[in-house]
Amino acid sequence: MLDELLGRAELKERIAELEDERDALAGRLEGESDRRKDAVRARQDAEAEVNRLEDRITELEDRVERLSGDDDSLDFRGTEDLGGDRLREVVRRLGSVSTAPEGALTAVVADEQSVPAAVESAFGDRVSLVRRAAPCLALTDDAGLVSVALSPPRLSDQFDAWGDGFVLEPDWFFPTSETVVALVRSNLFALGHYDDGELVYETGFESDVKSAHSKGGFSQARFERIREGQIDDHLDSCHEALDDHLTDESDLVVLGERTILGEFRDRASLTATVDASGDPETALEEASREFWTTRLYRI
Repeated sequence: MLDELLGRAELKERIAELEDERDALAGRLEGESDRRKDAVRARQDAEAEVNRLEDRITELEDRVERLSGDDDSLDFRGTEDLGGDRLREVVRRLGSVSTAPEGALTAVVADEQSVPAAVESAFGDRVSLVRRAAPCLALTDDAGLVSVALSPPRLSDQFDAWGDGFVLEPDWFFPTSETVVALVRSNLFALGHYDDGELVYETGFESDVKSAHSKGGFSQARFERIREGQIDDHLDSCHEALDDHLTDESDLVVLGERTILGEFRDRASLTATVDASGDPETALEEASREFWTTRLYRI
């Protein structure tokens, strides 16, 4: 009663409200403090994880660099494109190397990512050069007198073997009596076989296929349809020529334009892109010479 008369009741209510608001704010402040602590801990944990991952990345990069053996200071002692008599002489010379048992390493390296352990051990810090030459045939001996890689037209599946000499299969480097070579372009076909290593031209022809068209619009689309039809007809004629000249013993190698080769992979033992021009016989000779070239890397 006296409080109401003196106006203290209203003040007490206001004080109680303020105390409740204060307590609520204190609770919020405590909650925010806990959240800040959680946020700080989370940030610290995240920073620690980032540092760990960065260390791991650095470690893996170092491993990749060691495995790849990339070293700009290393280079081949020399390179040479071998063909004809020069290729025969180099293969003969390498084939004449004779060592103690398991003194000569022969290895087919399919690509730079799959270098056999024997090659890494034998070539040491120069194994990066083998990777650069891949796919290749890597040859070295236990005395380091021979250290080369060869990139012939053909290679077997990957292998590595130590022996008393190098493994050099002739059909990796040279055509055999069963080898038939065909050159196929979008408007040209040529076919030949080998007699004692020499190319013998058999047949060839050129087809009337429209060249590039510069106009746009409907005429361009119509032109492309006509051209594609002419190319299809040309390829049918190429298959017919192969049917006429191939036997069950034929070892067919098809050379030519990259966009055309897919049409012949099912019937060819090997296909390769070459850049050969001229009339059918001249183009076939040029393509054959390009294909049966072996790259020599002196390591």
